Amino acid sequence: MSRRTVVKALGATLGVAAYAKALAPLTELTKETSMDEFIQKHYKELSKEEMAAVIQRLTQEAKDNYGADVTIQNPQPVDGVKFGYALNLSICNGCRKCAEACHLENNHDRPSHQSYIRVFEMSKGSMDFEKGNAHYDHPVPQPDKYYMPVQCQQCEHPPCVDVCPVEATWKEKDGIVVVDYNWCIGCRYCEAACPYHARRFNWTKPQIPAEEINPNQSYLSNRIRPQGVMEKCTFCLHRTREGRLPACLEACPTGARVFGDLNDPKSDIRWVLENKRVFVLKEELGLKPQFFYFFDE
Repeated sequence: MSRRTVVKALGATLGVAAYAKALAPLTELTKETSMDEFIQKHYKELSKEEMAAVIQRLTQEAKDNYGADVTIQNPQPVDGVKFGYALNLSICNGCRKCAEACHLENNHDRPSHQSYIRVFEMSKGSMDFEKGNAHYDHPVPQPDKYYMPVQCQQCEHPPCVDVCPVEATWKEKDGIVVVDYNWCIGCRYCEAACPYHARRFNWTKPQIPAEEINPNQSYLSNRIRPQGVMEKCTFCLHRTREGRLPACLEACPTGARVFGDLNDPKSDIRWVLENKRVFVLKEELGLKPQFFYFFDE
């Protein structure tokens, strides 16, 4: 099935107005889209040879468009591994070093200061992060406040996956929800469905100086995304599937972040789940996030 076939099928299932809105980003995108990219198969349908050709094309595009020499890998989930994340709200100080690391690691557009992580300044005693302030610009930490970073929760039952009309996003066996950026049509249904506001839309072609581009990239994670597509946190799968830790965790100066294999009884994440009183955001929705929060007391 080609993207052209999918776009045609989308028109048969949506109303005229909805169809026009769904195609608007794609109409703009095709001004700079090659024919090879437009007719590219879905990620799951690509053979090894076809994937190699796609990666070669993307590597050349990075050189042509940004002047950067990059290496794009396609790491696969490790059998038997299921990733989880936990965050100690008692010691997070709101410094936003995690968001900064995400910005750099994942090759986000520089002018927009984009990141997959938002840090909310919360009043002590309140658990409603929607009432928190994610735009504070004063020294931290502040008295009578605590800080709650929010990113993709990698839900067991992700509503963003359910609403995608072209199946451009799905959940992998290691628990990470991913996006095929070359299959996404930019309709933003997934963004609307996410109750954690964890998805981002590329309104413009990302601007990144060549010397600031992270050259160690993955097809499903931190490669430079095209204009007009959705993107999201992938637990830095280009790192974690190779046995490394997420960039946000390594940047945290307080040790508030804990990451690991939920299936490994000796992992740090399992210790937290078994010894701390953890909670998840919006538990009442039944989405079963694999991102947990806890306090020391």
